[in-house]
Amino acid sequence: MDNLTVTHKATILVVDDTPNNLSLMSGLLKDQYKVKIANNGEKALNIAQAESPPDLILLDIMMPGLSGYDVIRALKADPRTREVPVMFITAMSETEDERLGLELGAVDYITKPISPPILLARVATHLKIKRASDFLKDQNAFLEDEVNRRTREVQAIQDVTILAMASLAETRDNETGNHIRRTQHYVRLLANRLQTHPRFGYFLSDKTIDLLFKSAPLHDIGKVGIPDHILLKPGRFTPEEFEIMKTHTTLGRDAILAAERHLGMEVGFLSLAKEIAYYHQEKWDGSGYPTGARGEQIPISARLMAVADVYDALISQRPYKDGLPHDRAVEIMREGRGTHFDPDVLDAFLALQDEFRSVALIYAG
Repeated sequence: MDNLTVTHKATILVVDDTPNNLSLMSGLLKDQYKVKIANNGEKALNIAQAESPPDLILLDIMMPGLSGYDVIRALKADPRTREVPVMFITAMSETEDERLGLELGAVDYITKPISPPILLARVATHLKIKRASDFLKDQNAFLEDEVNRRTREVQAIQDVTILAMASLAETRDNETGNHIRRTQHYVRLLANRLQTHPRFGYFLSDKTIDLLFKSAPLHDIGKVGIPDHILLKPGRFTPEEFEIMKTHTTLGRDAILAAERHLGMEVGFLSLAKEIAYYHQEKWDGSGYPTGARGEQIPISARLMAVADVYDALISQRPYKDGLPHDRAVEIMREGRGTHFDPDVLDAFLALQDEFRSVALIYAG
C-alpha cells in the first residue's frame, strides 16, 4: 500500500459569512471529507487552533470583523496552524488581491462563482501535497531521532571504552584509588577556567573540553606495561627502575596508536588521549620526559594534565609516603610555576584550588 494513502477522511474548514455559500460548499465536500464551518474569522481561528487543526482551510476574504487576510496572518503566526494549507475562495478577482493572498501564504486562490469539478480537483491536489509534506516531516523527525540515538550510543561506548582501559592501569596500581576520576575533573576545571584566556581560547572549545574530560583517564594507561616489581614497589625507585617507569608514557601512546591501527582510522576522542599519555610528564623548562619538550612544544592537553596529575600525586598516600595536606601541596605547586608548569595553567590552578580540594574530597580513594 502507498505510504501516502489516506486512512481517514480529511477535515476541511470552510469559512464564509454567507449561509448559502457555506451550504453549497458543505454539500460539495461532505461525501468525501469531514466538513467544519465558520461564519466569521474569529470562529474560524477558534476551530483551527483547537487540539486537532483541520487538514485544509477554504477561506473567504470579505467578511465582517476579521477579513480573510487577517485570518491567514493569524494562522501563519501560530506554530499550531502555520503548516495548514489555506485556499482563498472569494469574489475578489483583481490581480492585486490574488497577489496579496498568495504572498500571505495561501496555496491557491479561486474566484467565485466556483466550478465544482475544479474546486474538488484542487482540494484533492492540495490534500495530497499536504499528506506528502507531513510524511516527509515525519520521516525527517524519525531520522533525526535515530541519529541522536546512535550518537548517544557512540558516546556511551566511548566513555565505557575509556574507563575500561583506564581501569586496567588502575587495577595494576591500586594505591591510586580514584586518581583517574579526580584528575579527569581537575582537567575539566582548568580547561573551563582557561577557555576565555587569549593563549588557550582558540583550542578550548566546548567540544574539546568534553574530549579532554573523556581522554584524561588514559594518561597512565601505559602503566599496564610496567613490571609488577617496579610498579608495585613499596619504596622509591632506583635510577634504573625509574628509567623503566618513565617508559609508561611511550607505552601509553603506543597502545592507543595500536588501537587506532586496528580500526584503520584516527579516532577523534583518542587524539587528545595520545597527547596526554605521551607528554604529561614533560616540564615547562624542558627537564621532563620522554622527549624533553619545553614551553609551547608541550601540547596544551598535556600541560593541563601535568598540573592535575602532580597535585593529585602530592595529596595522595603511597607506600613510600604520606599524602600532603592541601595547603602544603599548593605551596609546592606554586614553586613549580614557570619551571615544572605553564605559568598561566598554574595560575588557573591557584585560582581554582578550593574546587580542586572539593573534587579530592568527593572522589577520595
